[in-house]
Amino acid sequence: MHTVSGGEVAGILVAVFWAILVSFLAVALARLAQTLRATTKLVEDVTDQAVPLLADASTAVRSAQTQIERVDAIASDVQEVTSNASALSTTVASTFGGPLVKVAAFGYGVRRAVSGRKEDAPARTRRDVIVGRTVPGARRDKRTRGKKD
Repeated sequence: MHTVSGGEVAGILVAVFWAILVSFLAVALARLAQTLRATTKLVEDVTDQAVPLLADASTAVRSAQTQIERVDAIASDVQEVTSNASALSTTVASTFGGPLVKVAAFGYGVRRAVSGRKEDAPARTRRDVIVGRTVPGARRDKRTRGKKD
């Protein structure tokens, strides 16, 4: 019989430990490879879904930019129309305002003169405002008669 020496026992123990260590490393590497495959598939799926979403987002951003440009053009047109309307209003007021006021005043004066010359027109009670208060027409007439005489 052959007796096993201490060095041989030590060699067998080291070989067993190396075999166990390699087995653990092989299992760990197999799981790591499986995880990497799952991660790769997940990244591919996300990429497949993200590319169309990014294209849609890019289209939406371009469309929004176009709409903003249109709104900007409309806003500047509205501003131009507003300034033109303001200038037109000022021009009309300065051109026709003064003469229209004069024509209206003239027409009012003619009406007053014609209505004052009618003898058969009924007498009206007039009231005038003097310094913020109303004075009856008869009282005013007495005061103005005194100045005429």
